[in-house]
Amino acid sequence: MDRRDLLKLSPLAAAATLTTVGHNAFAQAAAPDDLTKNSDGIFSVRHYGAKGDGKAVDTPAVQAAIDAAAAAGGGTVVFPAGIYLCFTIRLKSRVAIYLGAGATIEAAASPKPGETTGYMGGAYDAAEPNDPWIPYQDYGHNHWQNSLLVGIDIEDVMIYGIGLIHGKGLSNGTKGIRGGTGGFVAEQPGVGNKAIALKNCRNVVLRDFGILKGGHFALLATGVDNMTLDNLVVDTDRDGFDIDCCRNVRVSNCTVNSPWDDAICPKSSYALGYARSTDNVTIANNYVTGCYELGSVISCKWKHFDETEHVPYNGRIKCGTESNGGFRNLTITGNVIEGCKGISLESSDGALIEDVAITGNTLRDIFDAPLFLRLNRRNRNPKETLRPGTLRRVLISNLVSYNSNASTSSIFSGIPENLIEDVKLNNCFFGHKAMPTEMRAGWGEQVKPMPDWKTIKVPELEPDYPELLRFGATPSNAFFIRHLKNLEMSHVEVAPSGPDPRPAFWLEDVHRADFFAVTAPPQPNFALHNVSDLRIFWSRAGKDTTLAKVDEQVV
Repeated sequence: MDRRDLLKLSPLAAAATLTTVGHNAFAQAAAPDDLTKNSDGIFSVRHYGAKGDGKAVDTPAVQAAIDAAAAAGGGTVVFPAGIYLCFTIRLKSRVAIYLGAGATIEAAASPKPGETTGYMGGAYDAAEPNDPWIPYQDYGHNHWQNSLLVGIDIEDVMIYGIGLIHGKGLSNGTKGIRGGTGGFVAEQPGVGNKAIALKNCRNVVLRDFGILKGGHFALLATGVDNMTLDNLVVDTDRDGFDIDCCRNVRVSNCTVNSPWDDAICPKSSYALGYARSTDNVTIANNYVTGCYELGSVISCKWKHFDETEHVPYNGRIKCGTESNGGFRNLTITGNVIEGCKGISLESSDGALIEDVAITGNTLRDIFDAPLFLRLNRRNRNPKETLRPGTLRRVLISNLVSYNSNASTSSIFSGIPENLIEDVKLNNCFFGHKAMPTEMRAGWGEQVKPMPDWKTIKVPELEPDYPELLRFGATPSNAFFIRHLKNLEMSHVEVAPSGPDPRPAFWLEDVHRADFFAVTAPPQPNFALHNVSDLRIFWSRAGKDTTLAKVDEQVV
């Protein structure tokens, strides 16, 4: 089919046709005049009996429309305005889902604890068995079928339109009630756990719609190749996007508010039964936050949590913690990250993390610290696959971080027998608050007194869960760097907004480190412990210094 033939089709017919010719062409799709009628390549859920009244369970009608489109060789299933209460919807190859203006797919209420059925006797599909791999990742990562929209072993799929997916009746993987609903137990049969779950899929596009309260994951994509997430608004009570064991992924122009967990999270678990790396991922031009009440971002009310509420303010862009297969060729660029935990790269289960470019990002009001690079040995994987991880070749440039918390500085930490390698920071500004009297602890929901900084001993935590706050307060105000070789910082400014007597940089077991044109307040700024091949030059942070080896020194 050439371009002229394509233009003869109605917009949604074009979308239906495009499911057979490649996912990039989905960008051409748009809405028809009438979403209630079938036409060539268009399958309206209303035609198959969906009520859309927010009372009837519309799962059978929706599934009939999808099955009819699949039987026809492909097409677009359309949702006119209305609220469509559903349990599990099974996606099919070469079938696009279009959410019209005012259309909401709402997750019907799951069974309550001790019950076997939910709303009007319905239930979500049972979680499939995933033995013997279950011990190596959290429950939510091990199952896909127990979700609102499920796609397994399918290809050429799209969900688009300006409608909404509302996971009202889903479990968020905890027993807590967030946003007025919840309390469902994820492990209980019949309970829904995720808004969208995809496994072993190819050529997937998700574009333009919103997800409110997405369960444990608004999107769990495992083993998905060639995937585009574009212009989505996600306002959720757990994770936003978990991109697990995927290749060739683009996440762009999205808004994600996830106060209780991570916003955009490449992972590399063992859920597929083998270690598969997550490669060639671009995360660009997104807004990521964790500081707004659930629902207030998607409604544009932008309501901050009350200070008395103990919220972890997670948000953030994070690689890990599930990290068996590895991460290669990642670009994190042009993002605005506000009121959350910043950017993290974590290899804890033997993963190879290499060739990462973090450039052109703006961070503001960051809780805890803007950057966290961690290489350790939790080793949550089969014994026969145990191996040391690698974290190397990380470039961080043109980054602005303003008004971050200061009890814990940014941490780059390997372990004694396994060093992080080849980290460069260039053209960066780090502005943080004055040294506080209190600090966040636990997962961020606790507060305790700030210790005397001169007495702080930062633990190694080699086998632990990789979380910045677990290290506690640091004896440096900008960077705590340990077990690393080949570090370069150039044109980097550290700017506390008030008094902070701690040195800007703490280096421990660091070998070959160059600091060029680095700015910090005039005080001793480099605390050196077992450091070799150090150079500081043309820097306001300290006088020109060259040291071949030093055991203990502050300069």
